[in-house]
Amino acid sequence: MQIAIDCADPERLVPFWCLALDYEPSPPPDGAGTWRGWYLSVGVPEGELGDGDCVDRIQDPFGVGPPIWFQPVPEAKTVKNRVHLDVQVGGGRSVPIEQRKVVVRAKAAQLLAAGGVVLRELNEVEGHFAVTMRDPEGNELCIT
Repeated sequence: MQIAIDCADPERLVPFWCLALDYEPSPPPDGAGTWRGWYLSVGVPEGELGDGDCVDRIQDPFGVGPPIWFQPVPEAKTVKNRVHLDVQVGGGRSVPIEQRKVVVRAKAAQLLAAGGVVLRELNEVEGHFAVTMRDPEGNELCIT
């Protein structure tokens, strides 16, 4: 199982999501020197690959979380995501909310510096705090 995220430019999203999730870029499969070489070896036409050898996949360095593939597509994102990722950094409701706010806001600041956009802070429900953001291509995520 992997998560696939449609995008225009994987090179913009790979560093952002590695930072968001504490992931790392995925190396090409065994025996393939590059991702481009691997794609060509499995029959992906040269014209679909664009220029260069872009890493378009990331992985959890501990093998716990699912791998993510940033799939280049020709159409732009036009509406709100029906699925989004929650980046859980605050420790949950057992951690005092003021402490969670500091951690969540710090992660949001990192992602803002990496090209993300803060949409809003969510704290209408007692005991809950999150920051809703967009990645550099407009895909939504929540930091809790």
